[in-house]
Formats: sequence, structure tokens, C-alpha cells
Amino acid sequence: MWQRLGTWLEGGLWHSRLVVMTAVVASLCSSVALFYISSVDTYYMVIHLLDYASPAMDQAARAVLRAESVKHVVEVVDGYLLATVLLIFALGLYELFISKIDQALESETASRVLYINNLDDLKNRLAKVVLMILVVRYFEHALGMQFDTAMDLLLFAAGIALLGLALYLSHLGERHGGHD
Repeated sequence: MWQRLGTWLEGGLWHSRLVVMTAVVASLCSSVALFYISSVDTYYMVIHLLDYASPAMDQAARAVLRAESVKHVVEVVDGYLLATVLLIFALGLYELFISKIDQALESETASRVLYINNLDDLKNRLAKVVLMILVVRYFEHALGMQFDTAMDLLLFAAGIALLGLALYLSHLGERHGGHD
């Protein structure tokens, strides 16, 4: 009787991992939504940019459109990066808790970034993409910065140096960690 209860309990525990499918489906849906939003934003940005070459547009309006377009490009890149994080998260959770994705393993074009062997692999891959999102967000904020004092410029340069250090340490850890 105890053996049968233990077998039943272990089976229930093993099948409880399927609750992860909630996170997989939610992350995948969120990823698709962000890809859609970013693509629509890109479409409308390109439509607005068609006015850039218009002879009726004066230099001041053209400069404003250029600045807004650069900001929109950064926002679109940020949206695509976040969508990628959610996609990697969904695929990683699926591979770790549910099943390996056979088509990805057999594909010659499958990206190595999607091969997740353990939670550390998933964490490392997500950390790299999150770091890139932070770089893009810093760039987005830098576009609108006003440098009124030398200290403002010094703090901006320090931020760039810290981002560079973070990227360097990320790549250094990648070389010594044996991942990828």
C-alpha cells in the first residue's frame, strides 16, 4: 500500500511540472504581442519618414522629424529585444521542464542561444539580452539629455563607462564560463 501511495505521489509530483506551461504560453503570447507592437510602430515610423524628403518640409521640421525617428528606432529595438527575452524564456522553460524541442535540435539553422541545458543557461542567456535592453534604454535616455554643467557630462560619460564595463565582464564571463 505504501509503495502504491509513493508511486502515485511521485507521479503527481512529476506531472506538476506541467504547471510551467502557464508561464510558457503567457510568455509566448506576450512575445508575439510585443513583436506585433514593434512591427506596427516600425510601419508607422516608415510612413512618417516618407515626409522627410518632401520639399515642403523646412529644415527645422526635418530636424524634429529626424530626432523623433531616432527615438522611435531605439524604442522599436527595445521592443524587439524584450520580445526576444520573452521568447527565449518561453522556449527555455519548455525545454527545461516539459521536453526538448526536437525540431530545434535537428535544424542546421537553429540558433545556439535557444539550446538551454539548465537554469543557469537560461539565466545567462536572459541576462545577456536584458543587458542589451539596458544599453538600448540608456541610449534612448541619452538622446533627450540636456548637459547644463560639466558634471552632467561627466556623469553621462561614467554611465557609458559602466555600460562598457558590464559588457566587458559579460563577455569575459562567457569566455571563462565555457557557455555558448
